[in-house]
Amino acid sequence: MPDAVRTAAVRAVIIMSLTIIQAVIAFLCTLAGSWLAFPMVLSGVASTVVATWAVLDVWVTRQVWNQRHGVVSEPSSTARQMRRERRQAQRAARAAGRDEAGGRVRGRRSAGDLSRA
Repeated sequence: MPDAVRTAAVRAVIIMSLTIIQAVIAFLCTLAGSWLAFPMVLSGVASTVVATWAVLDVWVTRQVWNQRHGVVSEPSSTARQMRRERRQAQRAARAAGRDEAGGRVRGRRSAGDLSRA
């Protein structure tokens, strides 16, 4: 994972964990009938918005990183076609090299030689 994405992910995890802790405290204050319940619920709503923003920040940072650095998860059809052409050229070069060398590697037998052991 790139550094920018890792930083955003760590920040999002910390913010989400604090939001969950804050929600638990707000719930417990509500059960206890404390005066702190209402401010905790309001700040919990605000923290939820911030946590959502942090998770979106991770996603956006990852997309920007992929776009700037050209990371593509699947090869495009043009890349596939170029690879296919390169492999065909390599096969043709190998076949031409075999034709120059006499067609057979010394010490190897062809398929017809198997029956004549």
